[in-house]
Amino acid sequence: MTKARDTANIVGGGFSGTIAGATMEPTGDTAAGDNAAIGFTAAEGLILTGQGSTGDVTIKNDADALVAHVPTGTTGITFAGDVIVPDGDLILGSTAVTATGAEINLIDGGTARGTTAVADGDGFLTNDGGTMRMTNVTTLATYMGTKITGGSMVYLASSGAISNAATVAFTQFDATKYDHYQFWLQDVRPQTDTEYLYCHVSTDAGSNYDTTSGNYHVGYDTDATGLPVARSGGIGSGVSTEYGVNGPFMLYSPHRTSYTKSQSLTNHDRDGGIQSMANSNLGAGVHLVSQDVDAVQFKMSSGNITSGEIVMYGIANGT
Repeated sequence: MTKARDTANIVGGGFSGTIAGATMEPTGDTAAGDNAAIGFTAAEGLILTGQGSTGDVTIKNDADALVAHVPTGTTGITFAGDVIVPDGDLILGSTAVTATGAEINLIDGGTARGTTAVADGDGFLTNDGGTMRMTNVTTLATYMGTKITGGSMVYLASSGAISNAATVAFTQFDATKYDHYQFWLQDVRPQTDTEYLYCHVSTDAGSNYDTTSGNYHVGYDTDATGLPVARSGGIGSGVSTEYGVNGPFMLYSPHRTSYTKSQSLTNHDRDGGIQSMANSNLGAGVHLVSQDVDAVQFKMSSGNITSGEIVMYGIANGT
């Protein structure tokens, strides 16, 4: 009587191998015409070969449900359910996939959008002629800047909320990108009453600003210590409800080695009443020095700028 661990060596009848208890160990390879064969070679290990009308090899679970199968005559394998690979264990070709499933899901566009702030060094995925590559936000911003058409107004910088500042400076000038600049003022108030608001120019990236009377003209030929932003009647009256200076101030062709021109279209009130907004500053100015301007500062004729905001825009080159 044979027992569970008895061994039988079988040769012939299409099978070569050993049956040891419940284990069958074939010792030969399978062939292309086998309908259902189990084989073994030292190089390939366990070999399963089949030949069906829709599949060559089919794997089922203990509920007789399909797990995977090799379609007839193909070298692919189809899985009926999920393929679970632990993070870090997937290799495509010779490249290990280090991304987690959650990270890969971010690419499909179906995940919820967050509010994480974007920083210059953050990565940006791009399709480079069919090859996926990672670049950074700074590189993307530089590229987008080259696509801005001539005459477009581009946001460059903001002072943020001004709080009792002696000056508000901007150094974001770039002759390779912009011909002119525009500054928008919102509720810019003086610390002391009846002051003028000027714009001073710099030709050394903001290390020094020209405040010399006679180097600026206001209107026809009036000397001033800066380009006029708001002068009409003076700004500030001590009324807590006054609006301050609002509107645009333009700087024309500052990068040409000729006079820099300005135009103010701002207005301001002096007593907190909306009717007094008629104090318009429709004034032109010129800096009478033929140099490339690359920074400006806004400054009251006396005292600090107590509050408000100034935003800088560039007008893209026409070429």
